[in-house]
Amino acid sequence: MSLHTLSVLVEDRPGVLTRTAGLFAARGFNIHSLAVGPTEDDGLSRMTIVVDVKAKPLEQITKQLNKLVNVIKILELEPGEAVERELVLVKVRAQGDARARVIEIADIFRARVLDVTSQTATIEATGTADKLEALLRLLDDFGIVELARTGRVALARGERGIRERVLRAAGTAAPVERAAKRRSQDDEEEYTGGGV
Repeated sequence: MSLHTLSVLVEDRPGVLTRTAGLFAARGFNIHSLAVGPTEDDGLSRMTIVVDVKAKPLEQITKQLNKLVNVIKILELEPGEAVERELVLVKVRAQGDARARVIEIADIFRARVLDVTSQTATIEATGTADKLEALLRLLDDFGIVELARTGRVALARGERGIRERVLRAAGTAAPVERAAKRRSQDDEEEYTGGGV
């Protein structure tokens, strides 16, 4: 198994996140990270899904994702062909001399110290998953009290946006015209439960 990053453009409707995650859960695949947020277009959201799965089952899942009414486009982002970042907030034990060392490590990784108490320091860091893992390994020696990570967000490199990208063989998303037709049909339906 290996990690794959999918960028999924969806309509901002109740239940879309539940149905999307449900496809992975129903097949027993673990979602490594999932980040959802609004895009430059009102009414659309972008999901960045990092999933641990072999290429063949991934192709099957992307085909099924494309069948979901609210999915506009799916793009697999290849390593090196995308800009990827994560955010981590970590609270570390930092008493006495340890505080200066924790702050020095934060400076090396271009992280920010957000809060300091007599016992702890809270640090914010952004970067690639590798960078954050290296930072956390060093901070682990001091004792991590609490940790929160956003999961990966990513955009493909280059000038074109997700709607203009050519799809990989992993899936074939519905054309934008077909998606717009589906949206107009959806407007007539009643939505219940869930939410993005």
